[in-house]
Amino acid sequence: MAERFKKDIKRIVIIGPESTGKTELSQFLSAHYNTVFVPEYAREYIENLPQHYTYFDIEHIARKQIELEATYLSKANHLLFYDTYLIITKVWFKVVYNKVPEWLEEVIKDLKIDLFLLCNTQLPWIPDKVRENGGEMREKLFYMYKSELEKNAFNYEVITGIGNDRFNNALFIVENFLMKQEENLI
Repeated sequence: MAERFKKDIKRIVIIGPESTGKTELSQFLSAHYNTVFVPEYAREYIENLPQHYTYFDIEHIARKQIELEATYLSKANHLLFYDTYLIITKVWFKVVYNKVPEWLEEVIKDLKIDLFLLCNTQLPWIPDKVRENGGEMREKLFYMYKSELEKNAFNYEVITGIGNDRFNNALFIVENFLMKQEENLI
């Protein structure tokens, strides 16, 4: 019974360039739907590194993000939100090292994500000690993520707006997605 319930969980990933409100959106949506979200592991890991990250650090981050999914899946109700996911990691590999681990490409092809929410860059970039990509790079990253979503034929919607409008737009998209899912069951 528990395995069947896990299969019924809809997975929704929030992705986008740095400082586009992914964490706030993950918190808002998970609270609204009384469920949990998979936190972003990269920030925590990078903040605690004594030196600049390496290729192997990013690979560790990707593997840990996959592990976290299993942990939070067991805690989720009918929805599981993700504060970032492997497409961002793949693009990170491409931008910084110009290569991507083969295993990561395979995992991305097999993703069982039901919906991606791609955050646009309307929010101002706020620098901190782990953010690297302000300015024009944010737009470039947005289109790289969009390209990856389209290349893999993933279901996605772009999140727009500022403040409450952004939250309401995301909520509207999720509600429409859930209604379509229910209609498909009838």
